[in-house]
Amino acid sequence: MKKIQYERPVIQRLNAGVMNKFGTKTEYAPVTEIDGNRVKDLITKFGSPLFVLSEKTMRQNYKDANRAFKNRYPKVQFAWSYKTNYMNAVCNVYHQEGSWAEAVSGFEYQKALKNGVPGNKIIFNGPDKTESELRAAIYNNSMIHIDHLDELYLIKELATEMNKRPRVAIRVNMDTGIYPMWDRFGFNYENGQAWDAINKIMLNDKMDLVGLHAHIGTFMLAPSAYAVAATKLSDLALGVKLKYKKNIQYIDLGGGFASKNTLKGSYLQGADSSPSFDQFAEAITTAILNAGFGESDLPLLILETGRALVDDAGYLLGSVISNKRLADGRRATIMDFGVNIMFTSFWYDHKISPAQEFSQYTEDAVLYGPLCMNIDVIRENVTLPPLKRNDQVVVHCVGAYNMTQWMQFISLRPAIVLIDLEEKAHVIRKRETLQTIESEEVLPAYLKEIKL
Repeated sequence: MKKIQYERPVIQRLNAGVMNKFGTKTEYAPVTEIDGNRVKDLITKFGSPLFVLSEKTMRQNYKDANRAFKNRYPKVQFAWSYKTNYMNAVCNVYHQEGSWAEAVSGFEYQKALKNGVPGNKIIFNGPDKTESELRAAIYNNSMIHIDHLDELYLIKELATEMNKRPRVAIRVNMDTGIYPMWDRFGFNYENGQAWDAINKIMLNDKMDLVGLHAHIGTFMLAPSAYAVAATKLSDLALGVKLKYKKNIQYIDLGGGFASKNTLKGSYLQGADSSPSFDQFAEAITTAILNAGFGESDLPLLILETGRALVDDAGYLLGSVISNKRLADGRRATIMDFGVNIMFTSFWYDHKISPAQEFSQYTEDAVLYGPLCMNIDVIRENVTLPPLKRNDQVVVHCVGAYNMTQWMQFISLRPAIVLIDLEEKAHVIRKRETLQTIESEEVLPAYLKEIKL
């Protein structure tokens, strides 16, 4: 008979906040396996902490999103957002499903080319494109989304020098009813900046204006805002048709769809409050279809969806280092992973599940990471059963941004494992070592000897 873990009794003041119809209890079911692989076996084989990605979930999410839009609109194309997760294995899963590539930096652009994406199916976004990067994009016939006038003028000069007609679009920012408005990128719709850029492109006749692009925000919970953006981009496209007798080939609504994560301070869980792909698709496609395009003039609809496709396909497995009581009596559990590899802890209350069976006793706790920094807080408040040293947990919905925004700070970064459709685990990024960190360092000869 297994000995029951002892937990000393504690008297504490309950501070549950305002009651709601859902009560205060959270889900306590353990998560012992991911796609047929036992969590403890994965940790034993690949170490702790460990990122795990589900290929099955990624492909299913793509199919769901693709179906939602193509059922409502005849011309749809997804472009995988490299900044969301640029692990080559992840990118190629979406490329195999038919997604183009969307890059916001030169190195992301080069990764897309190395992954086999044809240059004419790469969208090059972002405010910082160097002259050499623009040359490459022009040479490869990529779609260049212009962010500011300085970039526009540089592309014009390069087009003349290279004797090529670049395919360009302008990024448009606008008031969609969501505040604060994202107006630092692109050209404003309301004050005429967008038309000013369009006129400069059309009248200089050195490049082909093929698209219009908007990215209105991040983790958007209002499909209606996308309807406003689609309407305003359609208005610009129809204006170009009327003034210059030229059809805009595509409208790019960017990304920003919310995943099933829970934002800090949310009243409801993300799974209950985040719109579905169908809701986003209905709002966007209805706006374009009702804008006034002729049947032969309908633009291609491009979507740069990232977070909503990959977030819930990612898990972070970790182990308990220790427990302690804080000065105010709260339980504190210290994990072997922190905000250095789980940057999204700053704005999400990630769902965290024990990876082993447990009793019915639960307690509110603070989850800390292992860093020597007071800001290393994974969850400020979470209800969990008592976790002892070397117990494991599973953190949900970490597939987006954590593997691109992570930092090599104090702790080395963990391995990343992809579980394929046959439930086989593949290492897609090795665990870092000291050699990884020092590989780019150069020590001057006069500093090689020390005497203490």
